[in-house]
Amino acid sequence: MFDFIVVGAGMAGASVAAALASTARVALIEAERQPGFHATGRSAALFVPSYGSAAFRALTRASAAFLRAPPEHFSPYPLLRPRGALYLARADQLERLQAMLHEMRVADGRLEMLSVEAALTKVPRLRPGYLAAALYESDVYDIDVAALLQGFLRLGKSRGLRLHVGHRCSAPEWQDAAWHLRVDGETLSAPVLVNAAGAWADELAIACGAAPLGLRAMRRTAALIDAPEGVTVDAWPAVYADDLMVSVAIERIEAALDFEVRRVGHSWAGLRTFAPDRNPVIGFDTRLPALFWCAGQGGYGIQSAPACAQLAAALARGAAVPAAIAAEGVTAEAVSPARFTAQAAASAPG
Repeated sequence: MFDFIVVGAGMAGASVAAALASTARVALIEAERQPGFHATGRSAALFVPSYGSAAFRALTRASAAFLRAPPEHFSPYPLLRPRGALYLARADQLERLQAMLHEMRVADGRLEMLSVEAALTKVPRLRPGYLAAALYESDVYDIDVAALLQGFLRLGKSRGLRLHVGHRCSAPEWQDAAWHLRVDGETLSAPVLVNAAGAWADELAIACGAAPLGLRAMRRTAALIDAPEGVTVDAWPAVYADDLMVSVAIERIEAALDFEVRRVGHSWAGLRTFAPDRNPVIGFDTRLPALFWCAGQGGYGIQSAPACAQLAAALARGAAVPAAIAAEGVTAEAVSPARFTAQAAASAPG
């Protein structure tokens, strides 16, 4: 008998399982042959404090200390590497750039408006005729996603976490005040089931007998291209335009930068799963109180993972929001799945 069974060993499941394992017996189940196979394994993540909703920005801020100085032996590699981000605007996009500047300053981003000349010092191959102005955000870092995921798994195992990989579990059954799942020929039981199944979280909830929340999995496509011969791009900041498909993105790259994309070395797509209000869902289900949600991280789940895990572990134990997370303005009510039940009740015909 375990205290918690966590379903899904992506970043959300691995991190919350490690946090729970500090004080409890925890089993972590992953249907794929390796943890983080889907959204986590397809993420080229950045730490961007100004990115996302107010709740995600708060959880990102609360994650910063962990990412900069993780626990001893968590990872042999640094989790963060300085990168910066450059947001481009043509002449017809200057109004949007000003609006972005205001919005991101409100979100505590470290921003400065750059002239074309200043932007060229950061990315020398920008086309001056394309660019009218740019924003530069300094507090942006590459995240070593693999090191972060493996760190949480390593931490969990050091605390006694039991990991089942490559085995699909049976539909959970609630009996005698515990959930029971058949995994790899044996039955795992626990009084609390943590739903960290990512794009399949609604599907798992239905199998448990709960109502789905309306989570939506959205595709994000990325590609690797070769830099022009003789051009070193390692020190360039991340360069943002619109969120586009690969073929259109290549056209925009060639319009904005003075080099030709000769080939796409590799492209891939991943799933980002959002709740209807694009905020995280962390808390006990309102109809099945032994089912705990940890879902809806969208495109922000990597950078906010340390704080989300600590928050989820505290709430799953029945404790208060940790002080460092509460200090950023995060409340249990703001992330609870109960908000969707309340919305449905409010919109029901009288």
